[in-house]
Amino acid sequence: MRALVAALLLCSTVVRADTVLLNASYDPTRELYQQVNALFIGDWQRRTGERVTIDQSHGASGKQARAVIEGLPADVVTLALAYDIDAIAQKSGLLPSTWRDRLPARSTPYTSTIVFVVRRGNPKGIHDWADLVRPGTVVTMPNPKISGGARWVYLAAYGYAKRALGDEARARDFLRRFYLNAPIMDSGSRAATTTFAQRRMGDVLVSWENEAFLIEHEFPEDGFEIVRPSVSIEAETPVALLDRNVDEHGTRKVAEAYLAFLYRPEAQELAARHHFRPSDAAVLARHPELPPMKLFTIEDVAGSWKEAQKVHFGDGGVFDGFFGGSR
Repeated sequence: MRALVAALLLCSTVVRADTVLLNASYDPTRELYQQVNALFIGDWQRRTGERVTIDQSHGASGKQARAVIEGLPADVVTLALAYDIDAIAQKSGLLPSTWRDRLPARSTPYTSTIVFVVRRGNPKGIHDWADLVRPGTVVTMPNPKISGGARWVYLAAYGYAKRALGDEARARDFLRRFYLNAPIMDSGSRAATTTFAQRRMGDVLVSWENEAFLIEHEFPEDGFEIVRPSVSIEAETPVALLDRNVDEHGTRKVAEAYLAFLYRPEAQELAARHHFRPSDAAVLARHPELPPMKLFTIEDVAGSWKEAQKVHFGDGGVFDGFFGGSR
């Protein structure tokens, strides 16, 4: 009888199934989301009693967007540039074209910018963008045909050149010389970090600010130094919910809470600790290692992402013209 009662009680117990979210992100956010996910999972379970698992997929931002379009069942995307999320909206219909209006700060809980990393003592005397086009300077960076971070690098260099040289033709010639000094361009920002720091190729790495701090932390004995140029770009790295997928998976409520959590003070603090620039000004002010910089936006130098893609990065665009379309 006791066994029967126990069996009946067991059958009547409500067992709450785990909810699983998939976040498709870009390479440099791996460490950030490991900690954000743990914080959110604990907070969600305390508030709702529901256990959540968050899986991560990482790669170059453009590759991640194409994977989602081709069927990667992500619930949310946290990518390197708005163009990649726009492409998902346009080519798959997984979310509306107005996705940027659904969260604060244009759906950008944190930003980054582009800086330089040089070797101990800065032997090549690299201090600003003009130093990167000098003959004999070997620049390491990712390929803007593939990598979202690389497109921010391109636009940062282009914005500097337009301001410093005051002429479109001269700005494009500056870019041509910049890329001629990059004999190897990697598929993504994290791969470029590996090439520079571990394989020790190049005189300077041009990449995300958070990647620069990662090198300092991971290779303290090598004495890498961060150089902030006179001007750079505000790199918006937006996030979005994929409506059709969350409705199919039954994960909308958790996915919405997950993205909203990125704006909470504790998540903003984690972003700053991982050297992203939080949208919460009060949190950013507590991190002097992320000092104010003179920044411009993509709209300042290239118009919208759609315009920039067509003119600079699309097939037959300005970048292809530097190499006859071979890269």
